[in-house]
Amino acid sequence: MAATKTHIWLDCDPGHDDAFAMILAAEHPNLELIGISTVHGNSSMDNVTTNALSLLTAIGKTDVPVHAGSCKPFMRPAVHAPDIHGSSGIDGTTLLPEPKVTMRSGNAILAMYEAIMKTPFQTCAIVATGTLTNVALLFAAFPDVVGHIRCVSIMGGAFGGRDDARGNITKWAEFNIYCDPESAQSIFSNPELSGRITLVPLDLTHTVLATSDILTTLVTTSHPTTKLRKMLHDLLTFFSKTYADVFGITAGPPLHDPLAVATVIPGDEIEWDMEEVQVEVVCHGEQTGQTIKTPRDQAHEQVRGEGLGKAGVNPVTWIKVPRSVAVDSFWKVMMSCVEKTDGRYSWN
Repeated sequence: MAATKTHIWLDCDPGHDDAFAMILAAEHPNLELIGISTVHGNSSMDNVTTNALSLLTAIGKTDVPVHAGSCKPFMRPAVHAPDIHGSSGIDGTTLLPEPKVTMRSGNAILAMYEAIMKTPFQTCAIVATGTLTNVALLFAAFPDVVGHIRCVSIMGGAFGGRDDARGNITKWAEFNIYCDPESAQSIFSNPELSGRITLVPLDLTHTVLATSDILTTLVTTSHPTTKLRKMLHDLLTFFSKTYADVFGITAGPPLHDPLAVATVIPGDEIEWDMEEVQVEVVCHGEQTGQTIKTPRDQAHEQVRGEGLGKAGVNPVTWIKVPRSVAVDSFWKVMMSCVEKTDGRYSWN
């Protein structure tokens, strides 16, 4: 029996690995990309929105609507990452085309809500590969969308299960969560989402690297090498250098964001080992943005005191966190989607 197709709303701050996340979301036969919202993060709002429009042009998906969302967190100034993604948010190639699609007008949060609510009940996944401001605002403004969606998949967090997975903006915090920890905590503590959030942390993404073999495969699969593949190779080469320079990871850059898309693919093409945990986000002090997980066998419902409200219980929100992924299967799926995209857009 064929897997039911999952609709995807992609909330992102397009940088180097977002290019692959967009390809996977747009090209996998069991996924349908219904829209994109951009959010502050890797670069300025103008840059990340332009990057999204340019990438959609490069893969020939100019019918996908793009909306510019939040340019800063609700409570904090925006933080960007030029040391990793360059000043544009996606430096390293001259092959990104001029956008042949324009940003849609109107409020991004309302656009997200309207598009998601048009999908059949619990067939839509929100995939967030950047800061969580837009998604938190969506759930706060339109709480009925929480019950309508199938799931939320988030690239973010770090639990220190590996020496290189303790943080990438501070020694405690992963960038996406650090940029807006209050928004992250509002999602991770929403009991209506319990069991329907997947969090893809650095502990996992640092096991899925674009190695030299991957880079070689990317540009030798077609003859001659197409401009799309050359562009993707350029992006990964730049990303590889910044990761080596800044973090000392020399085997290749992690492909963070496509993994968040991959978790929502229906079927069993990619095998995951998941655990269910409670996640708390530190929202103040020098450890701001740190994610702390409590395994199911150690978590408990939190009892509220008398105070202004009645005594009662705050239920635990369970979050799925992948401990491992079948890396070869992931790359097979990823490369098959690159193959489908290749040649759809003709560079002049």
